[in-house]
Amino acid sequence: MSGAPALVLIDLQRAIDDPSWGERNNPHAERRAAELLAHWRRMGWPLFHIRHDSREPNSTYRPGQPLHDFKPETAPLPGETVLGKSTCSAFAGTNLAERLRAIDSPRVYVCGVITNNSVESTVRAGGDLGFAIYLVEDACFTVGKGRWRAQEVHEMSLANLAGEYATITTAGRVLASP
Repeated sequence: MSGAPALVLIDLQRAIDDPSWGERNNPHAERRAAELLAHWRRMGWPLFHIRHDSREPNSTYRPGQPLHDFKPETAPLPGETVLGKSTCSAFAGTNLAERLRAIDSPRVYVCGVITNNSVESTVRAGGDLGFAIYLVEDACFTVGKGRWRAQEVHEMSLANLAGEYATITTAGRVLASP
């Protein structure tokens, strides 16, 4: 649908549930992402499921094993666009930018995991490419990194992206707006 806002769901795969990732924030992020996804489906707006296809042999995101599957609450339906990536950014090595330009989407809403990795990389690239990016903070989560707790890492990423690369918003605000 031309001119409609797009939703980009990043790496919402079972891989992130592996205990090796450690402590996370936003325990309701998947529920918020599922609410956004349901709204986009009802409206018939464009949506893009991004799947991380790691080339690392020990990655939980490596294709060909069960953790590579999408989480059930945000899994794509038949016919929905799925773009595989092997780097952090959903724009690198995919045709996401071309697809968004083709539908002339005025706003691109982004959610998923990991806030300070694939989400941040995608938002930065999208902002650099001139897209109006809206990062849905409560539909994203991350994990702790070194001495920093997951919530601290999440908040730092949001602070890095706010303004220059994206408008930071919440699922509630998105769902309440016309």
